[in-house]
Amino acid sequence: MSDSNPVHCIGTGVCNIEGGGTLSCFHFLPICPLPPAGMKNQTEVSEFIFLSLTNVRGLQCYLFALFLLLYMASVLGNGAIVAVVLAEPRLHSPMYFFLGNLSSLDIFYSTVTVPKMLAGFLSARQTISFTSCLAQLHFFHFLGSSEAMLLGVMAYDRYVAICNPLRYTLVMSPRACLLLASATWATGFLHALMHTVMTSRLHFCGPNRIHHFFCDIKPLLSLACSSTRLNLSLLHIVTGIIGVSPFIITLLSYLYIISFLFLKVRSWESRRKAFSTCTSHLTVIALYYGTAIFSYMRPSSGSSKAEEMIITLVYSVITPALNPLIYTLRNSEVKYAIRKFITRKLSPERN
Repeated sequence: MSDSNPVHCIGTGVCNIEGGGTLSCFHFLPICPLPPAGMKNQTEVSEFIFLSLTNVRGLQCYLFALFLLLYMASVLGNGAIVAVVLAEPRLHSPMYFFLGNLSSLDIFYSTVTVPKMLAGFLSARQTISFTSCLAQLHFFHFLGSSEAMLLGVMAYDRYVAICNPLRYTLVMSPRACLLLASATWATGFLHALMHTVMTSRLHFCGPNRIHHFFCDIKPLLSLACSSTRLNLSLLHIVTGIIGVSPFIITLLSYLYIISFLFLKVRSWESRRKAFSTCTSHLTVIALYYGTAIFSYMRPSSGSSKAEEMIITLVYSVITPALNPLIYTLRNSEVKYAIRKFITRKLSPERN
């Protein structure tokens, strides 16, 4: 037994005085309580080892270059959108306010996982401490669930703008937009905090190799020594609600938009313009919701580790890099504002 868990033994004895005045004592064996169940041979894990995407050294170099380019595209592209939305007065509207929030989330979202993954491609052994692992888990689910909620808010914004244009400025006032954006960030934070606290209460006493490129909930739960039934229930129920609720809002919003355009709008040109403001958002929704819901709502036993990593890569690394491209190619206002912004920065004497 180690000194950190001492066991106290209790000894007993009986003494008698015999007829001749002789004192005789009988001593019994000490009584030692058994250690609590599970204490034996149990040591807490202090760090985890990522098994990453591949162990082939040559392939790791190509993957490093690929994901470095994707990460740079995500940071620079989304950073450009945030800068343009802040700098251009013509983009100071609810739609672009939420787009700026989405771009900010994408920058932070990819930063949570990609730099650590890139470092793993350059080192033979990639480790992360238990505290850092919990922090990565928290911020990944904080930003991911906030983005899911924000996409639902953006769909509602399009519904109000197309179906109730006369009340748009009243319904989507600056105060209302700020409250909606704050609610999405706060909901994501509380959702992630729940998973972080529940994961921190688990005991990790055995293997410490994570079959993933970052600390996600499912791979961590598979390593726990204690019961994970409550954690899995919260993952499927609460995370399911966080993911499905904005998806339903998005679905209903676009059903109303489509019915409104075909039943109330007679001009094909007006319909085309209305749909053009939605195509970018719909493309992002298809990429994000499709992979994220498929990843977290399906049972763990029915999927391989490689499949889970590929699906996670799509919505956590590839989608944030594609979002700026999707919004700039499909949105003439954003393209014009970016060209104007770049021209003003490169040729300030023309202003």
